Amino acid sequence: MNFSSKLLENAVAEFGKLPGVGQKTALRLVLHLLKQSDPEVARFTATIDRLKEDIQYCQECFNISDHSTCEICSSFKRDKSIICVVEDTRDVMAIENTNSYQGVYHVLGGLISPMDGIGPADLKIEGLLNRIQRSGVEEVILALSATMEGDTTIFYLYRKLREFDIKITTIARGIAFGGELEYVDELTLGRSIATRVPYERNVG
Repeated sequence: MNFSSKLLENAVAEFGKLPGVGQKTALRLVLHLLKQSDPEVARFTATIDRLKEDIQYCQECFNISDHSTCEICSSFKRDKSIICVVEDTRDVMAIENTNSYQGVYHVLGGLISPMDGIGPADLKIEGLLNRIQRSGVEEVILALSATMEGDTTIFYLYRKLREFDIKITTIARGIAFGGELEYVDELTLGRSIATRVPYERNVG
């Protein structure tokens, strides 16, 4: 693609680094920004700056938050005895949209994937174990995607968690293998949480 301006080319290149954004879409976004007023563009860039500078991660569950403790963990309405373990913030949002879960969460920050060089030490697993040790947790729901990496992570977590006197469950597999939670419809995901099963049944 030939550009009439180096500044335009550089801006398109930066937008093109976003996931799912090709060069043509990046050009469309940049041209859209150029048509906006100076205050609108300033507000856009200030929002991005604040996102990077001011965003926090909950000290309890590691979900993205505006404060050191997220609204879910600080809510007296949530059942602190049940922890739902998920891969990232997108999964928290997906489950919250079902309105069928009233416990709290633990965000791992990824999945075990030797091919990508991601091991247990790269995830927030120690934080999960510490939470269980210091609080009255009765159940841990392993709500990870039905992929090879998800199953590997679930098995690793099960081996760690079975040392504790707690119930270990997984979401019901109404979700096809290879499916990621954020793309599952709310009804199916809600039912999968509600009809969760003991993980021991899945261990051969």
